[in-house]
Amino acid sequence: MRFGVLGFGTAAWEVDVMRRHALDTVHGVSIEAQRLAGTEAGKTALLAGSVDVIVSDWVWVMRQRSEGADLVFYPYSRAVGALELPQGSPIRTLADLKGKRLGIAGGPLDKSWILLRALGLRQVKRDLAEEVEPVFGAPPLLEQEFLAGRLDALLTFWNFAARLESEGARPLLSVAQILQGLGVSVDLPMLGYVFHESWARANPIALARFTSATAAAKSLLESSDDEWRVLAPQLGTDDPHLQAALRAAYRAGIPRRFGKAERDGAARLFAILAELGGEDLVGKATSLDPGVFRAIPA
Repeated sequence: MRFGVLGFGTAAWEVDVMRRHALDTVHGVSIEAQRLAGTEAGKTALLAGSVDVIVSDWVWVMRQRSEGADLVFYPYSRAVGALELPQGSPIRTLADLKGKRLGIAGGPLDKSWILLRALGLRQVKRDLAEEVEPVFGAPPLLEQEFLAGRLDALLTFWNFAARLESEGARPLLSVAQILQGLGVSVDLPMLGYVFHESWARANPIALARFTSATAAAKSLLESSDDEWRVLAPQLGTDDPHLQAALRAAYRAGIPRRFGKAERDGAARLFAILAELGGEDLVGKATSLDPGVFRAIPA
């Protein structure tokens, strides 16, 4: 099976662990990791059938389902990003972002950007898409722009946010705080493995073995510090304190469950997004399609 992964993403860490321990072979599945240039490239590749699985968010999956795509979501991580500010920035609230250059990791449909826009609609009664100068791009490129002083704020992935904070950046809001601001208290996995339902029906054994192999990789990364020492060159830092922070955040983000409470929380969040922003934020659907989430037996 073809697994589309970002070269700078955490799924690439898991692929490295799977390869070193031959976990795909152990679990009886052939995994071909295809490197992607960015999140938008991954979405395009999945919709075009160039890859079988990517990591993306269920808000995007729901939008695609409302437009006729048969995508489904299996929880991958609870780790979320943050809205980062340069050291000494005068920005204190969302209202202060007006007229500012805001870097946004991913594209216009990135879940963090949609959530931030929803919070803006709730708190300041304005759509931030009309208030800021958005700069979309891959996290590594936006990180360079941010550090060079060419961005006033940056909404980015959690591992890049941790790196920026180690260099003096200040978080204005984490995505977890954005969710709380929208009235969602349950700890939701926003990211998941995403694939076509028709492909899953045609390849149930391969899919179950894939999730078993990735779960085994997560288990090793959760239990073994030695794995992280081997993985260190991929973390993008030589700072042992930052490496420890990345390790702790990854482990804290491993989903423990996705039951009724999480599904109800997702439904509440989707209803809030639909009410605040309508089709512009969530597409044509007005309520959460329960078929968006898939449970896969081991």
